[in-house]
Amino acid sequence: MPTGDDARATRAATRQYAGGFEELLLSEEQFHRLADYGEREQVEVGDVLYTPGEKHYDLFLVESAALDVVRDATATEPEHVVYTRDAGEFTGELSLLTGQAVFLTARVRQAGIVVRIRASKFREVLSEQVDIADVLVEAFGVRRSIILESAGSVLEIIGTPNSAESRALRTFAARLQLPHLPLDAASIPGQTLMAVHGLTSEDLPAAVASERVLRRATPRDVAEAIGLTYEAAGHDVDLVVIGAGPAGLAAAVYGASEGLVTVLFDAAGAGGQAATSSRIENYLGFPRGISGEDLTRLALVQALKFGAQLYTPCDVAALDVTDPDGPSVTLSDGTRLRARAAIVATGARYRRLNVPRLDEFERLGHIRYAATELDARDCESNPVTVVGGANSAGQAALFLASRGSRVDLVVRGEGIRNSMSMYLARRLEAHPMVRLWPRTQIIGLTGNGALTGAVVRRPDAADQELESRAVFCFIGADPDTEFLACLSRDADGFILTDTRLALDGRQGNGQRPILPYQTSARRVFAAGDVRAGSMKRVASAVGEGAGAVASVHLLLAEDRVAHL
Repeated sequence: MPTGDDARATRAATRQYAGGFEELLLSEEQFHRLADYGEREQVEVGDVLYTPGEKHYDLFLVESAALDVVRDATATEPEHVVYTRDAGEFTGELSLLTGQAVFLTARVRQAGIVVRIRASKFREVLSEQVDIADVLVEAFGVRRSIILESAGSVLEIIGTPNSAESRALRTFAARLQLPHLPLDAASIPGQTLMAVHGLTSEDLPAAVASERVLRRATPRDVAEAIGLTYEAAGHDVDLVVIGAGPAGLAAAVYGASEGLVTVLFDAAGAGGQAATSSRIENYLGFPRGISGEDLTRLALVQALKFGAQLYTPCDVAALDVTDPDGPSVTLSDGTRLRARAAIVATGARYRRLNVPRLDEFERLGHIRYAATELDARDCESNPVTVVGGANSAGQAALFLASRGSRVDLVVRGEGIRNSMSMYLARRLEAHPMVRLWPRTQIIGLTGNGALTGAVVRRPDAADQELESRAVFCFIGADPDTEFLACLSRDADGFILTDTRLALDGRQGNGQRPILPYQTSARRVFAAGDVRAGSMKRVASAVGEGAGAVASVHLLLAEDRVAHL
């Protein structure tokens, strides 16, 4: 930095933003240490360092220039400055970690010197300079929050409020913290945007990302537009993790942090079923509880910080274990990737109610399989029905009741004390907004164009209709293992591992012992809900993901010994 910038040495350790946001700053020593990884460049007024839509961009340190980071003008909004970067500061936000396309434009306001740190060097910084990495990652998170609050419609989603397809887009965007603006197609802003882009009702739901118009958009279309779909790199990796729930995220964190080149695929979005939990109160280290969405967000950033590569939504169509040097995964588009080892953490798919008109009301968005903040806003204090007797159902009922909804909790069993944690059962029994319906099941749904009620049946009582604007289903799940015929599974489809595998000659005959979490395929491991005998809890899934990585290291050590 040039002489005369003495103010930098006395600058506060944080920077304040409107809205209460606070960002850590680099110390002068950290700034110079980070600059050693880059290349100094002269920039002039009006120069653009990066623009929306770019899938690969660099980190810039501002040595003596000044930058504006702006939201470009769109068909419905003028350009505006989101925040500025001055001498001693740096550019970038979470997309530098996630690989998402750039959302904003960085433009030079005052000529001077910047230091460009390219992607490969940026990764070296994260692994070699822990104190600097902490400042960068925390600042990136703050800036994403600022963008979510003030940058406007970086991603515009146009649809109808009761459309399941529109809600899927909104849920995907929320899980990945994509700055987005949902617009009702019947509203004036929605109609204006549709007219500008020549959209009709047949094109809904639609999305506009960096002025790219996506008709009948799906989460996969949005992922491709912002750079989250997998592009073949032409080389093998050390570890592929299939599924980004708690077990998969833990495997990605421990694999990447211990030096394994790690790729993480998920068919829907990071977090799995855990991301749908409104509140997890018995997870170690969070005495006040934490939402599944927040826990997922923190874990994902942690995995990305260590260099794991996330691609979602990305369906794995097949797993090939015939090559002794490593398994190969084939994606739904035919792309293949080979790894030295794989961890399957695909979890399970939600079970659906077996009642008439279920498909109809699912399409309208009135049948839910999660109780998130988005769901609570959609219900707007209307009466709802929650079905299920496990902790997930209890957490959902309490959360929805806390937001003003009268909740009917329908349980097939005798009650909830034998199937839920005691603290949940007691709260539900005492809550004035929750009605318990033991020994009850839903047999029908009512409504014309919108759900108005759920018909329930109890022994020795007449059928009864409960007023309900949404039904939340938490009635269990089935393992997502249809594409895993190459692995041994139990009668219910869960993957057999280690002690649950039938003795097949690998133990006691001088051959390699079966490693913890190892499946019937030597280089494939399983963790979390997909594994036979797992506890079906977030904490245990995290432990299994970490434990599976430990077994991967033992496997790779065997390889090294074999090649001596």
